[in-house]
Amino acid sequence: MQPHEFWQEIEPTATTGAERAGIIYHLAHFDDGRVLRLPIRPLGSGEQALASLILNQASFSVVEAIADDLARKLAPFDVEVVVGLPTLGLTLAGALAQKLGHARYVPLGTSRKFWYREELSVPLSSITTPEQAKRLYVDPRMLPLLQGRRVALIDDVISSGASMKAGLQLLTLCGAEPVVIGAAMLQSERWRERLGPKWVARIVAVLRTPILERDTEGKWR
Repeated sequence: MQPHEFWQEIEPTATTGAERAGIIYHLAHFDDGRVLRLPIRPLGSGEQALASLILNQASFSVVEAIADDLARKLAPFDVEVVVGLPTLGLTLAGALAQKLGHARYVPLGTSRKFWYREELSVPLSSITTPEQAKRLYVDPRMLPLLQGRRVALIDDVISSGASMKAGLQLLTLCGAEPVVIGAAMLQSERWRERLGPKWVARIVAVLRTPILERDTEGKWR
């Protein structure tokens, strides 16, 4: 597959190109057996890697399928408002809110508008932008939509857990506590320690991918 071809199609099962699995892509599985081919991104020393999902580069059909699956898993929580984490979590949050029958969702952001309040912000970092010092903000006008409501906090991928923890801290400042956390993909298990048992128990996701390690044949396992 060429780089621009990833994230464009969900397959009933992986019937072609199996010899490339573990070399250039990883097969992520839906609960019903469908698969999505994800490009492999080596980390640091090159001895470990992660499977990558970039939702705003995915086809509309892939985003819709992921939102459909996540909406089904969130249905038992009676969510009243969906909150999206930037940047790629916003793509999923908007689609998900529509699937749940909501008229709108609440986007968090990293761009400070002049009417925002600094006390309604927290530091933000992520695995994809580790050296960029940013803050996570909520528009103060959104507070009435959050307080006392059944909130779902949504991100595209939970990897280190840093972005999700910032989102939880910001919602606490807003007087809101999510009843559920949703993600398109859980990437490895590193997020568990950072988020802790309380929040781990509230997480639902569509896909799960491990940390990959290179074997003696040069494949990622």
